[in-house]
Amino acid sequence: MDTLTHALSGALLARATASPSHHAHDTGQLTLRARMTVGFIAAAFPDADFVLRAIDTLTYITFHRGITHSIILLPFWAWLVAWILSNLSRLSHRPYPWQAFYGIAALGIGIHIAGDVITSYGTMLLAPFSRHAFSIPFTFIIDPYFTGIIVIGLVASIFKPKGRYPVVAALLILGCYVGFQGILHSRAVEIGEAYVKNHRLKEAQVHAFPQPLSPFNWKIIVSHDDDYEVASVNLWRTQEIGASAAESGLLGRWEAIAAGYRPVSTAKWTRHSRFGETERQSALAHEAWRQEIFAGFRHFAAFPVLDRIEYYPDAVCVSFLDLRFIVPSLQPSLVFGLCREGLHGSWHLARDPGLFGRD
Repeated sequence: MDTLTHALSGALLARATASPSHHAHDTGQLTLRARMTVGFIAAAFPDADFVLRAIDTLTYITFHRGITHSIILLPFWAWLVAWILSNLSRLSHRPYPWQAFYGIAALGIGIHIAGDVITSYGTMLLAPFSRHAFSIPFTFIIDPYFTGIIVIGLVASIFKPKGRYPVVAALLILGCYVGFQGILHSRAVEIGEAYVKNHRLKEAQVHAFPQPLSPFNWKIIVSHDDDYEVASVNLWRTQEIGASAAESGLLGRWEAIAAGYRPVSTAKWTRHSRFGETERQSALAHEAWRQEIFAGFRHFAAFPVLDRIEYYPDAVCVSFLDLRFIVPSLQPSLVFGLCREGLHGSWHLARDPGLFGRD
């Protein structure tokens, strides 16, 4: 989930959990504004691991949503945030001990972790003891409806400064919205299971992932052996929509993306192969895939497929992508590859962001 939505959710939770008898003059108690500010900052804190992007993108995706998103380390991170804010408060006319910040900081970090778990990226809840990435893929990473519910709750609280009802109602509506997305997820999985049954695919697994623009947009992935069958569907529409060729810019892009999600009755299933379609592609892709320096991407990619093989006079480059991060009408994101010089040279990561054009 995007960092701004995380931060706003922390402010919302901080306001909702304020005591009804909260008084700013109570000794050692934060004002409502300070309380919401702490929630905002704490809920944004776990995404501090974005600094890993300065190393390279592969390092970032390997460790993103790791130790800063760990429920095991949550008490420590809450203390760290509280300690920093306590020291900063000493620069003002009203200093607070770190204990005044700790509970709100823990709530903020906790709601951030919960918000990430319901997306498809995966969150290492048990880091550093386990790198297993937990995911309940109900919500797309950027969901304007999810964010909008939070914003409405916060704005409404301005007009009810002494009451918690607007923010509590927003949290309840948010929970109902995620529950509704869970129902849509089950429906998408049922469509995939029907496809498996109709095509008699043995030992196939069905997965469904939320998509942008609408909670009714879903990607269904049926995996069997090293092959995938993928469909992008809209669970609400009964007729296809077409993108206007006359439109350009942001509106035209939105229309093109929306048109890529078809009604269930006209869903288009596309086949992808993890290691390519030909024997030559497969041999080279397998060799590149097994390289130790590519272990980070192997761990990260849930549905990896060969993107392309590019041949140069003195080198060959092989790139892979993850089907979770393909959106209709947009260039694939998080594409990573390796290159080898000559027929028997050693493999190295393709670090040039322009090599495949989508790193």
